Amino acid sequence: QAFLAALSFTYLSKTLSGTNMKSSITQIERRFDLTSSTVGFIDGSFEMGNLLVIAFVSYFGAKLHRPKLIAAGCFTMALGSLLTAMPHFFMGYYKYETASQAASTVNLTSSINPCSLHQDVNKTLLEVSQSGCEKEPSSRMWIYIFLGNLLRGIGETPITPLGISYLDDFAKEEDVPVYVASLHTIAMLGPMFGFLLGSLCARLYVDIGFVDLGSITITPQDSRWVGAWWLGFLISGVTSFLAAIPFCFLPKSLKKPEETNNDKTSYDYSPVIMSFIFQIQLIYPFLSDFYTSLKKLLSNRMYFTLLCCSLLQFSGFIGFLTYKPKYMEQQYGQSTSKSNFLIGLTSLPPVGIGIFLGGLIMKKYKMSIIGATKFAFSMSFLSYTLGLLTFFVGCENHVFFSTAAIVQKIKPIPYHENAIFSECNSDCNCASNVWDPVCGDNGLTYVSACLAGCTTSVGHGKNTVFHNCSCLKASSSWTGNNSATLGQCPKSEDCSTKFIYYTVIQVLSGFCFALGGTPAYMIIFRCVQPELKSLAVGLFTLIMRMLAGIPAPVYFGALIDRTCLKWGSTSCGQRGACRLYDSTAYR
Repeated sequence: QAFLAALSFTYLSKTLSGTNMKSSITQIERRFDLTSSTVGFIDGSFEMGNLLVIAFVSYFGAKLHRPKLIAAGCFTMALGSLLTAMPHFFMGYYKYETASQAASTVNLTSSINPCSLHQDVNKTLLEVSQSGCEKEPSSRMWIYIFLGNLLRGIGETPITPLGISYLDDFAKEEDVPVYVASLHTIAMLGPMFGFLLGSLCARLYVDIGFVDLGSITITPQDSRWVGAWWLGFLISGVTSFLAAIPFCFLPKSLKKPEETNNDKTSYDYSPVIMSFIFQIQLIYPFLSDFYTSLKKLLSNRMYFTLLCCSLLQFSGFIGFLTYKPKYMEQQYGQSTSKSNFLIGLTSLPPVGIGIFLGGLIMKKYKMSIIGATKFAFSMSFLSYTLGLLTFFVGCENHVFFSTAAIVQKIKPIPYHENAIFSECNSDCNCASNVWDPVCGDNGLTYVSACLAGCTTSVGHGKNTVFHNCSCLKASSSWTGNNSATLGQCPKSEDCSTKFIYYTVIQVLSGFCFALGGTPAYMIIFRCVQPELKSLAVGLFTLIMRMLAGIPAPVYFGALIDRTCLKWGSTSCGQRGACRLYDSTAYR
């Protein structure tokens, strides 16, 4: 019972750490000025670490002190989490891209003239940024996050196989399924808490406690906002460390229950254990029947078709889950904090319920292999059809001020680099690479206060308001105030309604997909010969990890990068993280 309690907390800890990483992806991308594909590569390092030691742990683990090996794994996970958070304490304060930062750099007063600012001090700013560039910490600090995530993957490896096998060896045979079910139920809480933790951290500013928050000019809705991403890793590191302690005091073996048969055949409760068997056989090719078994397995048409189908589904699921918070931000104008909160609260519980009900339905109706296949296909198709509805509930791009909108008196267009200059801001000599958007009273977004032609400003921090903006006057249809506030203009009310529809579609689609998930997984057991079951599930798990878990975040990220309309700039003048995406292309 003590072992089960300790293992339950460990399961909660490892799933909490994993989803905390997923919820921090956007923050890491912005903080380290990375592309989505690079962040995807960092995310995949967990699977790499897992695959590095999976075979060795499975072979040597059973011969060594299993509780102490699990403790070592937890300590390694804790070390990985702390290593991931470490760059925050060595990089200095976060300097987000802003035009108003220029004012403080050259010691101007708080009441600035955005238009003349660029005209007078462009040269000074260039010299300051270039000299500061050499003193900055290396931009390669993200490598520590990669290594930390890799360590987490290595540390997580012994938990499931050694934990389950320990329970299987020393618990009553009839109790083991209940214990395993309890573990997986508790593990389902981890992702929910992970996303909620990510939501809380994303709401706090990255340098909270070290800078005057009143001087910060960006809000959590801004594409430059970086939350306290490091805090989540510190918390998950501490939980992993605490999870390790009980295992240090547990014995190598327990007294076996009297009713347990010495010659009982252990049932493989976890697909991960079976994957270990497969990889041991890869290391020891002298097992003569291995290649014959593998050939027989891959020539099974039903198994091979299911393998290819599952690879596509799992690749899509991994890519979708990794970038879902970013999609909700860019498409619907939600903050990272709110996106993570909604994923944790609305997306994960229906999936957990779906998996449980799928198994229940299969048991109640005693489904045959044909019945399970039809049910799995129907649910998968229904989920796919519901997913297609998201094409029709997307929001349009942010509307930016453009020359065409003035000259041709047409509807304002999305952002375009060459269309942001006009006669109304020609005297300001504005920089096109500065991203510090302001929202005009006319409902149009301007790339900066300078490009809006504003000449005066009042207020401080987030409350700064720019006045006498000549580009608002140039819009003949506008007769109101010629003022602008910091940040992009909010999405329309229609967009808020579409976001509700999107959330409902995601809940229903996720539930249907999960409902057919258990029957689909059981087909693997039933479509192969009994002696090939372990190899079948092992190969399935290995293929999913190697060909979906690692590459999917990278190529999905590369596709997302292709929809970027405006890249940010680092203080060195290099390309930073993407600030604005083409909503339609992204969708």
